[in-house]
Amino acid sequence: MKKQTNFDHYLEEQLRDQDFAARFERAGEAWDVALQITALRRRAGLSQKDLAKLIKTSQQQISRLESTGYEGHSLSTLRRVAEALQARVRIVFEPVEEESVMHTAEANSPYQAKRNKTRQN
Repeated sequence: MKKQTNFDHYLEEQLRDQDFAARFERAGEAWDVALQITALRRRAGLSQKDLAKLIKTSQQQISRLESTGYEGHSLSTLRRVAEALQARVRIVFEPVEEESVMHTAEANSPYQAKRNKTRQN
């Protein structure tokens, strides 16, 4: 059993606040997108500048897309990035549950949160 840190206790307490929990969830989603784009780009052996040229945008825009705090991703831009990186965009709408379930903090993958399989049923 993993020992909880002071931060774990603090976060647990903060997540009881529904507004905080909602903001935390949204931040986790933005984090996931940024890390996935970065990982795919690196796996393709491309710099931000290289990817920018492929999708006809600026290196600064790629930097924004890879920023964990950025939430202005458009579907058309994500599709262009995915195509350039030989990937696909997949968006999933899930029903909201009464209890908040953390995803990002429980992720096993270095760039993609694993969704709780019970939520898909």
